[in-house]
Amino acid sequence: MNVAIIGGGWAGIAAAVTLAGKADVTLFEAGRTLGGRARKITRVNTRGAALDNGQHILLGAYRETLALMRTIGAAPETRLRRLPLRIQDASGFRLALPRLPHPFNLLFGFLGARNTGMGEKLATARWMRALKARRFAVPPEADSSVQEWLDAAGQNGVLRRHLWEPLCLAALNTPAERASARVFARVLQESLGNSAPGATDLLLPRVSLSDLLPEPARYWLEQRGATIRMRERVRALRPLDGRWQVASERGLEKTFDKLILAVAPWHLPPLLAALPRADFPAPPQAAEPIVTLYLDYPPRRAALPYPLLALSGKHGGWLVEREQGALAIALSGRGAWEELTDEALATALHNDIARYFPRLAALPPYQVIREKRATFSCRPRLPRCPQETPWPGLFIAGDHNLPDYPATLESAVRSGQNSARSCLDARANPTPTPPT
Repeated sequence: MNVAIIGGGWAGIAAAVTLAGKADVTLFEAGRTLGGRARKITRVNTRGAALDNGQHILLGAYRETLALMRTIGAAPETRLRRLPLRIQDASGFRLALPRLPHPFNLLFGFLGARNTGMGEKLATARWMRALKARRFAVPPEADSSVQEWLDAAGQNGVLRRHLWEPLCLAALNTPAERASARVFARVLQESLGNSAPGATDLLLPRVSLSDLLPEPARYWLEQRGATIRMRERVRALRPLDGRWQVASERGLEKTFDKLILAVAPWHLPPLLAALPRADFPAPPQAAEPIVTLYLDYPPRRAALPYPLLALSGKHGGWLVEREQGALAIALSGRGAWEELTDEALATALHNDIARYFPRLAALPPYQVIREKRATFSCRPRLPRCPQETPWPGLFIAGDHNLPDYPATLESAVRSGQNSARSCLDARANPTPTPPT
């Protein structure tokens, strides 16, 4: 069986690795590098360190991502820094989870939260216990915005402003007022509600995002006979005698037994438009932006007390200390920052950082990277297109099509693996006649 995978992001990579050795794999990637929306770019900072197209922070709960890294020999123990989770900002708020078994890490973490009254801590502990008793389930018909969900739970104090809302924005890339409570509850279940050792740990890349997984995966795949076609944009798909013909903009035409589309949701409609009509849900099209600001402060002048800090200025954001050099600030979801020029945005965020480090008087060299369509907008009751389609032999992969999960690296990896397994199952179980 030969399989074409369209899209070399983390979902496409996961699908290719899962199929390697079980099928002949051809991976098509339109860009110059693998990794999709989590890769290094051609720009470097003033110290020569590679810059990524965004900041992606992993958690110890990313079981499939860590397993995939081990499979291809990209040892997470050397490529990731593992730290106990801590949320801290310039207001004086801090919540740190100690290295204790679950649920004692949560209990002592919440009880020790700074700038939070004991009444609120106890109320939050009761709420978390009730969520766990319900297995963090929010029925589909009861899905609402995270804002409405927190209101109904009486979560309106310090922890809401400094923990729940920032976590929602970081995990779903969608502000609490329009983010799905059902998806956020699933995030809490797999992180704070996860009893696996180290599930809540913060994992920060020691290397560029490309060197974290995409480049080791490319070498691993090529060593196992996979074909990787870079800068090869697919322009058309056509079912042909029970198989799939793939045509690229560079003139390639080749036929495959199975096909996995591992592209962003807004790239799916043009590829599916020419196929025989079928009742298939449209992928989510509303998108949320992300901007990453890199600041090249002099070494040791802006050493953070913890490598992840929440900024509490007008625009919010997360300040990340990367071992490659510069500090990075990530802003997620639509907001007033979109209207600012790069210089105005850099100045505003530099002033927010100065709350931590008053000696940082001058704005240093900086670079701004804007992704206008970084992820889908994770809204309540958002329809997702399934991985299996009405067209025999065609499967969808991506961080957008796992029900009740946000757009994360772990979602992309799981989706890619699931689609690859569906390909293998379809080989053993022939599909029905395609729709006409």
